[in-house]
Amino acid sequence: MAPPPVDVRVTRDDDGIIRVAAGGAGPDFTLAVLDAAGAVLTWPVLGDPGPPTAEIHDVGRAQQWLWAVYGERVAAAVHACATGEPAGTRVPVDPTTLATDAARLGLGHWAARWWPTSHLDGIPALQPDVLGLELAALTHQCQQLFDGSGGALGDFADFGDQPDDCAAELIEDHRAALAPLIQWWRAASTDTAHQLERVLRLIDDAADGAGLDGPELRRLRSVLDRPGPAATAPLDPATLFARSDGYALAAGELLVSGGRLIARGSGTNDWRRYPPGLVDASETAVSWTARALGARRQFEVDVVAHSAAPATGAPLAAEVRVNDGPRKRVALARRDDMWTGRTDLDLPPGETRPRVELGVLLPGFDPGPGPETGAERDAIRALVRRRLAAAAQPVANDAPPHGSSSAPFLAEIAASTTDEDY
Repeated sequence: MAPPPVDVRVTRDDDGIIRVAAGGAGPDFTLAVLDAAGAVLTWPVLGDPGPPTAEIHDVGRAQQWLWAVYGERVAAAVHACATGEPAGTRVPVDPTTLATDAARLGLGHWAARWWPTSHLDGIPALQPDVLGLELAALTHQCQQLFDGSGGALGDFADFGDQPDDCAAELIEDHRAALAPLIQWWRAASTDTAHQLERVLRLIDDAADGAGLDGPELRRLRSVLDRPGPAATAPLDPATLFARSDGYALAAGELLVSGGRLIARGSGTNDWRRYPPGLVDASETAVSWTARALGARRQFEVDVVAHSAAPATGAPLAAEVRVNDGPRKRVALARRDDMWTGRTDLDLPPGETRPRVELGVLLPGFDPGPGPETGAERDAIRALVRRRLAAAAQPVANDAPPHGSSSAPFLAEIAASTTDEDY
């Protein structure tokens, strides 16, 4: 059955921005985002996939992809809107292959930024080199979206900070994973092998176009030219990309500083207030304890660290507010698998039920406390659990094709086979 037709609304703001509105908004961690030539594209991660919403600031640059994402009628409406014709037009979208590929690329960038890795919730991390290489392949496949205005090689620390037309940079950053990716391809089941081969061939083509070279890329080209016989024994991808961070949750009770317990509770773990890779994404990762030490009242903060969190150099902090008083910052230090901090508080002598607001943040990155988004965070966790469960299953006849945005990424397939203690 053909999907129902979809309309978008084309409008022009007072500041000249032309909007192609396709769906509702939501918290930033529920949106997949791509910086395309002359525009920003967004898709809701939760709910049914559809055409993107676009904020177009340069119609001339955007015309190179508008027709290929939305179809000729929307491209014509945007051009008319830019030349002064009445705005507010509803236009039907013509589904295209580039729109599907772009949605998948946007979802991959979302996973690089917002995937809720948590030992407490049993959500494994995505192997960054595997995701980075598939993003490189998808970027090359979607090159019509971009006009080559991205950064130069080496300008960015990791793929989560790179411009969205950065196929060459992604290949350079994650080329160490090419050899195990080839091993996986040689031993994978038919459907996964097809996905791996498509990714590897796109990487080879992107590297060739960018003039990249090196032993990993030369071996890739050689293997693609002469694949040879497949491996006879199945291979667990988790063993190829196993992390060596040595992370494990501490057993038993947390160390305490003595004194009389007054109260304890949990805080809010708002993912928007710190970069990825610092804090376990669970709602129960942030906790506090209030103690009486003689006449003093001490407040202790414990935050479960992300498996990849640095031991030093991240000035993570907690923001504490007690009994509607002023907000106070508490510096956190890494101790084993925890971020910990403590501060003195002014509490009435008989206080046993303080009203505590507690959040974790990175100063300079933190946009400040916003509306509570616990329901959306739960929905994201449910989404990634469904995706991991689907990635772990044999491919069904009615499963979405690997080119669709809802199909598992290679990093999800690898994560779904991990036997780590999540």
